[in-house]
Amino acid sequence: MHQAFPVTQLRTDHDDVSEIIADLLADGVDREFLPHVEAHLPRLHDLFVQLYGERPDGRERLASVVDLARRSWALRPTELKAIDRERESEPGWFESERMLGGVCYVDRYAGGLGGIREAIPYFQELGLTYLHLMPLFESPEGNSDGGYAVSSYRRVNPKLGTMQELSELAADLRRAGISLVVDFIFNHTSNEHRWARKAIAGDPAYEDFYLIFPDREMPDAYERTTREIFPDDHPGSFVQLDDGRWIWSTFYHFQWDLNYANPAVFEAMAGEMLFLANQGVEILRMDAVAFIWKRLGTTCESLPEAHLLLQAFNAVLRMAAPGLLFKSEAIVHPDEVISYISPDECQISYNPLQMALTWEALATRDGRLLQQALERRHALPDGTAWVNYVRSHDDIGWTFADEDAAELGIDGYPHRRFLNDFYVGRAEGTFARGVPFQENPRTGDARVTGTTASLAGIEAGDSAGEDRVVLAHALALSTGGIPLLYLGDEVAQLNDYGFADRPEESGDSRWVHRPFRPAQNYADRADAGTPAGRVFARLARLLAVRRSTPELAGNELIAFDAHVASIVAFVRPGDAGFDVVVMANVADSPVTVDALTLSGLRPEALDLVSGAPTWLGAGLPLAAHEVRWLRVRSR
Repeated sequence: MHQAFPVTQLRTDHDDVSEIIADLLADGVDREFLPHVEAHLPRLHDLFVQLYGERPDGRERLASVVDLARRSWALRPTELKAIDRERESEPGWFESERMLGGVCYVDRYAGGLGGIREAIPYFQELGLTYLHLMPLFESPEGNSDGGYAVSSYRRVNPKLGTMQELSELAADLRRAGISLVVDFIFNHTSNEHRWARKAIAGDPAYEDFYLIFPDREMPDAYERTTREIFPDDHPGSFVQLDDGRWIWSTFYHFQWDLNYANPAVFEAMAGEMLFLANQGVEILRMDAVAFIWKRLGTTCESLPEAHLLLQAFNAVLRMAAPGLLFKSEAIVHPDEVISYISPDECQISYNPLQMALTWEALATRDGRLLQQALERRHALPDGTAWVNYVRSHDDIGWTFADEDAAELGIDGYPHRRFLNDFYVGRAEGTFARGVPFQENPRTGDARVTGTTASLAGIEAGDSAGEDRVVLAHALALSTGGIPLLYLGDEVAQLNDYGFADRPEESGDSRWVHRPFRPAQNYADRADAGTPAGRVFARLARLLAVRRSTPELAGNELIAFDAHVASIVAFVRPGDAGFDVVVMANVADSPVTVDALTLSGLRPEALDLVSGAPTWLGAGLPLAAHEVRWLRVRSR
């Protein structure tokens, strides 16, 4: 039996909007909240019409969502409202050259939220302005996909701390100039979530929160066009319940997909977002955005409704927490990645293409595919930014576009196989010590895991390993947006093969690159006789230079053809009569950019990293794996 609602379907005109605003005025709405509603409710209404216009409960749910936003605003702390006003007056705050992100697992890096609090002075030393704490909410014991099987959005995993501690930590970070970022897992919940338990028990208020079918007829129909994401865990997109029914489970069998075709799910999830915003979370990492809407006969990935949902959630947050940002996590075709990025959808986004192609360039010693991507696929809408990273908590998937590769004579499928083999140590001449993840022998699909130091050659004792680590980070730091460090990589942490001996982790090779805080490496970070010390000193220098280089703010980038296949080059234009030219040599041998190629630049340059004047009139030599940041006068 389904819950009944009044038949109050949404109208395509804006009479609904006027009525909802009139109701708010009659209730004595907060005068600071009202302009937010007037600005964003018309858009939210239009999105609801597109998503839920045929539902008899559509208008009822819209009014309920607006009331939810009103109540959340009333509870929003004064300090956070002040941040809202600052961010509204300076919407490009996250595009500064001083922005630097760090990411870590709370337990592995610091033991708990208290340990994160104690690490704030180090974060300030590093220059962090953005701290992403990996999933920290209540989740099942044992394997919980690293916390991505969330059982409650309002309770912190008790092993890490409490929600009160998280709120206090957010305030401490804010006072230190660091924005708190957390994962918002909104494609699915764990099978232990209260909603999930009520749904399978037949509670009429929750049975439509998930996609549950009595037999295989509909699952079989959907699976004709969906793909397997975690084939090691279960085939297809569905798993069977104990009572014989089937429930949609894109990822692990204990992660059940939510049914966003039900507006009650939208309202419930909006409430969870607003709750976290009021705890001081400033950025929500929107997990698995490509999967949130299902339609028979499609791949059920990146459907138009997924974008409408994100825009609708954005409109709700603009009403009641306007300073908060959404970060997109879409590891899909590059054309799909960029489709999620806009001021009205996700203001910032991971840049998986640049990440993957940085590793591709290091393996092939050829920078052309990365150079092509920077030229064609780097530009973003105004008011948005990339989050550029060398590697994340997740695997590396080779997400480049086959059509781009074909222009360079590269066949996508065998090239991906080569890259997988190279980075897991199976290819001749490899320097990498990665581990395969989710290899599918039927399709040949696979991804790669490993810390930056292990993938770059430090673990293997390759003499160029440290240079590759620095090169990869130098690109992430100079291409624009928000650079993101996986904490521990700045001191050259290696793979943790002990994961295989921990039962809750042994079935997921990604734990190899989620090591515990490398205490000895941090102790060695001032010791130039260690890899940790050398890598830390070189990265610290790059970070300091970036903070003082306004040309590296924002996203604008102009590709520069160095006419050398191993060189990745681009210009970051400035506003004060200077540009910064970046050149990186991914080859294992030195190269030279000739004087004719550089003749379009003024010959007088300053090497920002070394501080030395550099003359470009006779050409520019680059050592193996060298990166140069050169400030030149604009022509």
